Amino acid sequence: MTLPRIAIVGFAHSPNIVGTHGTTNGVEMLIPCFNKLYADLGISRTDIEFWCSGSSDYLAGRAFSFISAIDSIGAMPPIHESHVEMDGAWALYEAWVKIATGEVDLALAYGFGKSTAGNMDQTLALQLDPYTVGPLWPDARSLGALQARAGIDAGTWSEEDMAAVAARTSGASVDELMSSEYVADPLRAHDIAPYTDAAAAVIIASERKAKELVANPAFVTGWDHRIDTPNFGARDLTISPSTKLAGDTAFGDRNRAVDVAEINASFTHQELIVRNALDLPESVRINPSGGSLAGNSLFSAGLQRVGYAAHEILTGNAGTALAHASSGPLLQQNMVVTLAGDEN
Repeated sequence: MTLPRIAIVGFAHSPNIVGTHGTTNGVEMLIPCFNKLYADLGISRTDIEFWCSGSSDYLAGRAFSFISAIDSIGAMPPIHESHVEMDGAWALYEAWVKIATGEVDLALAYGFGKSTAGNMDQTLALQLDPYTVGPLWPDARSLGALQARAGIDAGTWSEEDMAAVAARTSGASVDELMSSEYVADPLRAHDIAPYTDAAAAVIIASERKAKELVANPAFVTGWDHRIDTPNFGARDLTISPSTKLAGDTAFGDRNRAVDVAEINASFTHQELIVRNALDLPESVRINPSGGSLAGNSLFSAGLQRVGYAAHEILTGNAGTALAHASSGPLLQQNMVVTLAGDEN
């Protein structure tokens, strides 16, 4: 069976900043995103036929926190809405499925999180194995350091390779970055994405609706997401089998020389792992947006990667693109989306 052609037609996000004065439900961050999308596409709120959100109750510190965020949409007229306790990229996947079934033509997915509202190291430890790892309360950068050290000791990458990733994002030289102090050996500050607060929204549409709204729709050409075991001792932390499988499925037998790839990596070495798993050629532009290293906005960072990849096509800066989203500790769950303009 051939799936209908579906395209991303709009993307907006709030600034990725360390600390906001908004509430933990994200309404203040979401409303400007929605208003920008309505204005850009010349539509109104009631034109959206399906809404899907990605967020986390334990991050917000309240039950059914996504219900509060619906204030940014409005209670009347009634809406068709769903929610995933994941990054907004997974909410976008549900919206894509909704359109693929023929139930709707236009959907909006959004993700939001206020990471700086609490102690992220303590909060994220709750997702770890409750018997062997969780009771140790390891912070995320310590786990990241263990993964980075495993790759260095195996000769898979070097500290210089990691610094080169950060240099591309920050504009600093590798030598300058290498001279800085360790934060969690072998990680330096530039190797670790700072937690930030943000929301993001993406509008996706059927082919007919997409061509009515924009000149260069970013058509979905492949989509898959896979998961590795949460047991750190049961997997090789220097590779990402779930990313490889998701990439192989999303690409199929198509050329991997996409113009742009947006990778969701909260540590420099994780970008190296993902790039290797996806087998991307050197010609691919990686994270022109700055990637997640510019701001690790939990529950919207992955959706931002999809949005930025689509934006490159929507604006005519690329003909083909790839987006990667990740969730869980140390690249446990991975999603790969491939996109192309109408002529590619």
